[in-house]
Amino acid sequence: MNLRLRLSDKSARIGILGLGYVGLPLAMEFARKGFRVTGFDVSPERLNFLSKGKSYVLDVSSAELKRAVKNGRFSASGKFDGLAEQDVLIICVQTPLRKTKEPDVSNILAAAGEVGRRLRKGQLVVLESTTYPGTTREMVLPVLQKSGLKLGKDFYLAFSPERVDPGNPTYRIANTPKVVGGAEAQSTRLAADLYAEIVEEVVPVTSTEAAELVKLLENSFRAVNIALVNEMAQICHRLGLDVWEVIAAAATKPFGFMPFFPGPGIGGHCIPKDPQLLSWKMKTLNFEPRFIQLASAINGAMPDYTLGRITSLLNAARKPLNGSKILVLGASYKPGSSDSRESPSIDVMTLLMQAGAKVSYHDAYVPALEILGKRLESVALSGKTLASADCVAILTAHREVDYRRVLRLARRVFDARNATRGLGAPGLSKL
Repeated sequence: MNLRLRLSDKSARIGILGLGYVGLPLAMEFARKGFRVTGFDVSPERLNFLSKGKSYVLDVSSAELKRAVKNGRFSASGKFDGLAEQDVLIICVQTPLRKTKEPDVSNILAAAGEVGRRLRKGQLVVLESTTYPGTTREMVLPVLQKSGLKLGKDFYLAFSPERVDPGNPTYRIANTPKVVGGAEAQSTRLAADLYAEIVEEVVPVTSTEAAELVKLLENSFRAVNIALVNEMAQICHRLGLDVWEVIAAAATKPFGFMPFFPGPGIGGHCIPKDPQLLSWKMKTLNFEPRFIQLASAINGAMPDYTLGRITSLLNAARKPLNGSKILVLGASYKPGSSDSRESPSIDVMTLLMQAGAKVSYHDAYVPALEILGKRLESVALSGKTLASADCVAILTAHREVDYRRVLRLARRVFDARNATRGLGAPGLSKL
């Protein structure tokens, strides 16, 4: 009851472990609503940026960050002793996949260990890191129980999946419904009270496992449907049809259809990874999640398909890929973002370089990359750069690029993102 009162009057202290693209915006939202927030991170680079009032996350401006620090609403630390002073501790660390496609929960366990060593009565711990069903109860709870404190009596534990879409101008934390599931009933109620202070709608579910699965269902849904349209793009190419025209026409149906769009692959931290977490978990229960596995195979093959299409475009002009100059437009995994994690553009550039192509790229959001041990820097999109390329490949459709100009100056353009919709040119080929 004491924590519920402290949440309602904004006197509760909020601690957030992991200040990446999930943790830092979440910290700012709590600070914006009047809470005092302490962020904890082990990255010296992040802490250095924060100490200078500089944001490294797309959804947090440096001005907002400086304002929160100046108002005493936010501070950051690389030392974990301050965890004991917090009333709520939210874990927002990454859950990568190992090369074997198994989940790596070492970051979660490390964060839980730091919390567990300092756990005190009355604290609420929430895990937001995307993970497989069972992680909160089977991995985090035992670490916290080493303190000797009792769940539901001395401390509380819940899972709430992050729903961050970096760069989305419409849906931010406050107007995106928040799912919460506790390890027992009181934990669910407290977690719901916590997030009700910063979001418009809270959706309680009956367990941490249900909340964990919600996130994996959301992203598996996207992965499967993206795989469907990626395969549809290949079907349309074989049939001599425009997949973008077909999708646009199908999207006019007011029921029973939701448009998804093809591309040279899937990227970002979530869509390529999250379905694999569920796939791994189900394999441990002797169940083959065939839809997820098929979708992963189709999406994973799209960079190779894109390479083949670029090769065919050059072959039609009697030019070998080996030695050709390929200019890639867009290195981040999505438009308007500097995030290049798991970017299919990088996968395609890697394949092009391995095939002997001379690759350069332009991306105002990504100034430099390292591929196959070679440092590449974004080139200016000059007339000379466009005209000298044997093929310009549009792999991420940043809005700032003048695609009409690209079509006018480039000899050949392969558009994997429909950036040139409504435009035409003799040397244009689309996915």
